[in-house]
Amino acid sequence: MRPGSPEEQAAVLSVAAPVEAASSAAAGSGAIRSGGVGGGAAEPGAVVSDPVGFGAATVKTARPNSANVTERMQLPPSLAISTVIFALRPSAVSGRPTLWLPLVRRIREPFKGLWALPGGPLTQAESLLDAAGRNLRETTGLAPQYLEQLYAFGGLHRSPDQRVVSIVYWALAQPTEAVLAEESANVRWFRADKLERLAFDHNEIVEYALWRLRNKMEYGSIAYHLLGRTFTLAQVREVYEAVLDRKLDPANFRRQLKATAHIEATEDYLQGGKHRPPRLYRYTGSAAVLSSVDTAGPASSPDGDRPVSRSPVRGQPSDSTPAMVHPAEDPAPAPSTFH
Repeated sequence: MRPGSPEEQAAVLSVAAPVEAASSAAAGSGAIRSGGVGGGAAEPGAVVSDPVGFGAATVKTARPNSANVTERMQLPPSLAISTVIFALRPSAVSGRPTLWLPLVRRIREPFKGLWALPGGPLTQAESLLDAAGRNLRETTGLAPQYLEQLYAFGGLHRSPDQRVVSIVYWALAQPTEAVLAEESANVRWFRADKLERLAFDHNEIVEYALWRLRNKMEYGSIAYHLLGRTFTLAQVREVYEAVLDRKLDPANFRRQLKATAHIEATEDYLQGGKHRPPRLYRYTGSAAVLSSVDTAGPASSPDGDRPVSRSPVRGQPSDSTPAMVHPAEDPAPAPSTFH
């Protein structure tokens, strides 16, 4: 075979073609490295010795193919589901209720080793709400009653590989639900207001979820989804203090709360304290649970009327049930802050 002859060129192409195809297929996962397969992508112009078992042949890798980058830019974004789960847990310092959420540790790139919100890809065979519920069960073992769509996050550069649009749900877990959460080396609870750096833009997502929760605390009855079926008035105040992150005057709060609609005293008392046992109350308003905002608008009563109550914090008229509204119906955050 003569050097440079058509026969030699054909032989070279027959070896190079499968190598190039294998390199392109693994480029996204960083599976090809100099000297073999696995452990990082090859540097542009690096020499790969026998990368996929083609004998002793040595092939020079080409620089990144601009056509591949262009093709990726033309692909539609991937859709994913993430969930923010809030629950009350006692502070390790004061023992008072504080707001916590479970996170999962990423075991692969990108952001390997960082903590992230529970979530995963959206499949073809499930609704957004079903996907959110499934991801919660698979990662934390939780199935909270209150699950609502929060917002869609689709910043251009929120994922370093492929563009991903995340439909984010948020959940409120009652104490009896939160204790069922499964914890492991890769699933742990964290203080919602003391988070370190999270994967992707999940710090911003948590901040936005806190902003929405604090907003709803001041005009609705969402606080009762963080409590059990019965509660003391002091426990309601502790929920407000934990979420709003500020102290409230006990006497003033108690007076306004007792004047709020759908708070009914029971015949039972909380036992086990050092002082006179406090009376237990219950919330009698309608509960909008497991609501999806995919097709439904704001929740409403069958006759179209919605009872009006006053917030024990601000005293402003508000709907007595947590409205399952589209995120756009709430005051929107500054565009420069949230995607």
